[in-house]
Amino acid sequence: WLYGLLRCGCPGASSTVVSEVKHFSPGIASLKPSVRSIKPMPGAGWSAEGLARLLADSSTLYIKTHGFHWHVTGPMFNTLHLMFMDQYTELWHSLNLIAERIRALGHPAPGSYAQFASLSSIPEETGVPPATVIIQQLIAGQESVVRTARGLFPQVDKAGDEPTADLLTQRLQIHEKNVWMLRSLLETDAPAIPAVSERRKKR
Repeated sequence: WLYGLLRCGCPGASSTVVSEVKHFSPGIASLKPSVRSIKPMPGAGWSAEGLARLLADSSTLYIKTHGFHWHVTGPMFNTLHLMFMDQYTELWHSLNLIAERIRALGHPAPGSYAQFASLSSIPEETGVPPATVIIQQLIAGQESVVRTARGLFPQVDKAGDEPTADLLTQRLQIHEKNVWMLRSLLETDAPAIPAVSERRKKR
């Protein structure tokens, strides 16, 4: 009934509710809101520092992939245009996951172009290379993110930072799959694998 009293908007409703709460639960009325800062876990500095580099690599790769999505040309245009869109969209969402993990560890996350440039291991591309070079650059960028993520595991495991380890595992799975898909676009003389029906005939 107290909730209904508040919803009715009647004059004096709020003071009546406060009075009833004090009467039935004196302890509740004495509670005061408190603001507590997030306390960094032991070893969180190492995790946050490594995640900052991962965030910078991911941000740089996002920008490159999005730019290549705009500028790629050639007979594979439609395939690459759509593939790059899928990849940069996923990268965009990953930036938030990584940055929020850094904040959860009690540290500020880098968020400027200058910070990303100083932390990233992926070079920028200001030109418009041909499709084959674009694919090669994106393979190199994806592999850079993989190396950065994998290199964080020793310190993260030592700190017992399981949420960060889980995040890194997810990022590795995605980027390693992207490397495989991009590399497959460059394979032109791979040996043909006989169909199952053909193999059975030979038996």
